[in-house]
Formats: sequence, structure tokens, C-alpha cells
Amino acid sequence: MALPMWAFWLALAAMLVGLVGVILPVVPGVGFIWLVVLVYAVAERFATIDPFTFAVLTVLGAIGFTADLWMGHAGAKVGGASYRSVLAGAVLGIVGALVGMLFLGVGAVPGGIVGAIAGVVLAEYYVRRDWRAAFKAGGGWLVGCTLSGGVQLLIALVMIAIFVWQALRG
Repeated sequence: MALPMWAFWLALAAMLVGLVGVILPVVPGVGFIWLVVLVYAVAERFATIDPFTFAVLTVLGAIGFTADLWMGHAGAKVGGASYRSVLAGAVLGIVGALVGMLFLGVGAVPGGIVGAIAGVVLAEYYVRRDWRAAFKAGGGWLVGCTLSGGVQLLIALVMIAIFVWQALRG
């Protein structure tokens, strides 16, 4: 069942909000774009967004949605961080996000970033007793997370392009 054209434009506008969310962490990003595709595909009973296309978009969405996690981890490992340090960064990142959101008013994202870097740096210093190595590991985590933004932007654009292509081809 093909949906009216206004439904396509509404879905595309919602996806553009998700695209903005890739750049501004306050707004939902790649996961939101995937959710819009899901709602559109279900509403049209997978007529234009067929199951194969939806599966491809789901894989892309999963890669984009988790890019912060695995790219931050990879960056920390390249920077020389141990698994303990990466785990400490993840734990303190969650704590920092909660504290930033609930108590300090700075927001979850800045709090999470500060917490994660602090966790990696402090745990790495605890293991090596070397501030230079600890800051190198923390810097690696930060570079990985920064690069993940580019990956998420690219994936979001590809997801939107595939959606437009499939929806308009009818």
C-alpha cells in the first residue's frame, strides 16, 4: 500500500531532524532516522521499503548508533589504553552523563565525555603510573569519539538517500 506523498515529506522532514541530531547531540540521531524508516515501512506494509532494504537500513543504523562505543574504544586502544581503562571510561562516562544531566545542568553528553575521559586517564595512570601515557590513552579515546561523528553523519546521509530512492521509485 503506497502512502500519500505528504507522508513521504513528513518522514523526510523527521529524518532531517535526525540528521541534525548527528551533529547536535541533544537531538536524536541515527537511531531516530531508523525509527522513522520503521514507522514508514510498517505504515506502507513494506511496499516500497521492502524487507531487504529495511534489513540494509537496520545494519547501517546499528553501525551508526553504536559508532561512539566502538570507535571510542578503538581510539583508546590505539592510544595505548588497557581494557581496564576502557571499561573505567565507560563506567565513568555513564556516571558523568547522569551527573551532568541531573545535577550540574551541563547535559548528559558533556558530562559523559568528561566522565569517560577521566575514567580512561585515571585508570591508565593507576595501571602505569605515567601521566603522559594516561593522557595519550584519553586523547585516543577522544579522537575515536570525534571520528565517530563523521561515521554517523555519513551513515545518516546514506540511510536518508536509500530511503528517498526506494520511496520515490515506488
